[in-house]
Amino acid sequence: MKGSCLCGAIAFEVAEDAAGRIEKSSVCHCGQCRKQSGHLWASTEVPDSALTITGGPKWYEASPKAKRGFCPVCGSFLFWKAHGQDTTSFSLGSLEAPTGLHLTRHIFVADKGDYYDITDVLPQS
Repeated sequence: MKGSCLCGAIAFEVAEDAAGRIEKSSVCHCGQCRKQSGHLWASTEVPDSALTITGGPKWYEASPKAKRGFCPVCGSFLFWKAHGQDTTSFSLGSLEAPTGLHLTRHIFVADKGDYYDITDVLPQS
């Protein structure tokens, strides 16, 4: 499983054994994800040991709890990492197809924008 930013300056790869064990892919509707992505953010996470990042993303300390990684050239928002955790989330939209993944849930729906509705049957929290 491989992904990259829009311009290709940042790339990442998920180890095959970890990619086959991804179970949760979510759509985040929180205000920070909406502001940084321009709408909502679909992602999944893997152990840091299974993720290889090349090209040197810039990290933005978005809150006391987490930081967000993006490409310093094209601005693509690629990563989210909680402080003190050994996992990193990455953007599903940045992956090369086929991904073999499916969305499993919506998170922070209380913060979603008022300009759209969630109409699928996925769990919401």
